[in-house]
Amino acid sequence: MQESQNIEWKQNWRDEYLKWICAFANAQGGKLYIGKNDDGEITGLDNIKRLLEEIPNKIQTRLGIICDVNLIESENLKHIEILVKKYDVPISFQGKYYFRSGSTNILLQGTELSNFLLRKTGKTWDDVVEPRATLGDIEISAIESFKKGAILSKRMPFIKNEKDIKVILDNLVLLENNQLKRSAVILFGKNPERYYINAYAKIGRFGKSDDDLKFQEVVEGNAFQLADKILDVLDRKFLISPISYKGLHRVENWEYPYEAIRESLINAIIHRDYMGAPIQISIYDDRFIVWNEGTLPNGLTIDDLKKKHSSRPQNPFLASTFFKGGLIEAWGRGTIKIINECLDAGLPEPKIELSSGGIKVTIFKDIDIEDKLRNIGLNNRQIKGIRYLKETGKITNSDYKNLNNISKATATRDLTELLNKFEIIIKVGETGVGTFYTLKEN
Repeated sequence: MQESQNIEWKQNWRDEYLKWICAFANAQGGKLYIGKNDDGEITGLDNIKRLLEEIPNKIQTRLGIICDVNLIESENLKHIEILVKKYDVPISFQGKYYFRSGSTNILLQGTELSNFLLRKTGKTWDDVVEPRATLGDIEISAIESFKKGAILSKRMPFIKNEKDIKVILDNLVLLENNQLKRSAVILFGKNPERYYINAYAKIGRFGKSDDDLKFQEVVEGNAFQLADKILDVLDRKFLISPISYKGLHRVENWEYPYEAIRESLINAIIHRDYMGAPIQISIYDDRFIVWNEGTLPNGLTIDDLKKKHSSRPQNPFLASTFFKGGLIEAWGRGTIKIINECLDAGLPEPKIELSSGGIKVTIFKDIDIEDKLRNIGLNNRQIKGIRYLKETGKITNSDYKNLNNISKATATRDLTELLNKFEIIIKVGETGVGTFYTLKEN
C-alpha cells in the first residue's frame, strides 16, 4: 500500500491534518493513518489514548462531520486509522474548502470553488439559469443549424417541423421555469460575450518563439457555430493549404489533419471554463496548439485520455446538445480521435497536457522528414512530390507535372532522380499511361 488519492500517512497528529480530512470528504473519501512514516512503516504512538478521544471530537466540532477513528495494533505497535467517507454536501475547515486531487490537497478558490459548490448541489455551471437573458437573445440561424444536424444524425428527428424555439430549448433541457440556462446562451446566443466576456477564441500565428507574434485574430459567436467559424478563419488566414491533384482535379489539403483540428476545437468548447480565459489557438511553423482553461474531472488522468474512458464533461448540457446536433459522434472518444487522426496521417502522436490552469493539445507537423529529405539533396518540387505520395499512395508523371506546374521533361528528370539516385520511390509498370510511382518501404 502506498500514499495515493485516497490514502495519507502521518507520523504524529497535528490539528492541521483536519485539512486532509476535509479534502477527503469533499472528494471521494479516504484513509488517514497516524503513526506511520512517509514509507508507510508503522512507527507507533505514545499518546494514543488521548488521541482516540480528541481526534473524533475535533473532526465533529471543526468540520461538522463524523469519521470512524480506529485503533490498530500490529508488530507490537499501535497506530490510528481515520476513515473518511465522501460527503454530498460541501465541507469547510476554518471557512476554506479543500479538495483531494491525486496525492495533494487543493485549496479551492475563484471559479474552482464556485463550480465545486454547484456540483455539491447537483448542478454544473451550464445548468444554472441566466436571469438577464431572454428568448430575444437566441440566434435563429444557430437553432436552424442545430435542427439540420439533429435530423441528419437521427438523434432528434421529431424536431424537423418544430418552429417554436421554446419547445426546442425545452427538449434540450436548456430552460428552467421558462428561463434560459447559461448553456442556452452559450450554445445559441446572438452575443454570448455580452453575458460571459471571455466566451470567444483567440488565434495567433507565431514565429520561432512565443515572443514573436506575427498576427492574431479574435473569433466570436455562440458555441454551436464557433468551431466552423474558427475553421474558416484558420483556412483563410492562418494555415497553409498544400495543393495536390487527383487526375485533373485540384485538391487543397490541410496543413494538419482537418478532423484532428476540428475535434480539438470542439473539445475545448465543450470542456472549457467559461468564467476563465478565452480559448487560445497558437500556430507555429512546426505545431498547432489549442488551449482551454479548465481541469480534468476528478479521478481522470492524462493517460486515461489516450484510451476509452468515461465521459464527464465540465459542461454536460453543452456536450449533450453537441451530441444531439451531430457535432460529436460519441462521448469520451474525442481525444482518441485526435490521436488516431494524427497517427493515420503519419504525424507524431499529439501531446495532451495540463498547462497554465488548463488543458493543452499540441499537434505536431512532420517537418523533420522534410528537413532530412532536403539535407540529402531533394529539391522543393521533389519534397512536395513525396508529401503528395504520403497522402495519396501513388503519383504519375502527369500528377507530378501538375503538382509543381512544370514541364513533362522536368517531371521525368525529378522522378528519375527519386527512383535511381535517392532510391525513395518504386516504379510500377514499364511505360505508358498506366505507369505510376509509390514510396519505397523502409
